[in-house]
Amino acid sequence: MKRLHIAIATHNVEASIEDYSARFEARPCACIPGEYALWRTATVNLSIRKDLQCSPGTLRHLGFEDPHARAFTMSLDVNGIDWENFSQEQQAAEIEATWSGTDHGPV
Repeated sequence: MKRLHIAIATHNVEASIEDYSARFEARPCACIPGEYALWRTATVNLSIRKDLQCSPGTLRHLGFEDPHARAFTMSLDVNGIDWENFSQEQQAAEIEATWSGTDHGPV
């Protein structure tokens, strides 16, 4: 089953982690202190990333975590929103490529 992926910009990762952890009643499954966090529930894959080029709360992109994805892909919808499609393994590889040494594997 696909999970909806929502990626949000933040200026304060730690405060965002506390807020979203309370909302999901769960801690992130991946966390890069001061930079990034990822929650994976039965229906949603939510990531937050420190991005000072965007206003806090800005949508960075949408997508689907898809267990059948053969490759990481990205496309634009009619409204100009980036949509990604990826598997857990592909997302883990992207996290590792961005923050080497995190050893974040699929959860």
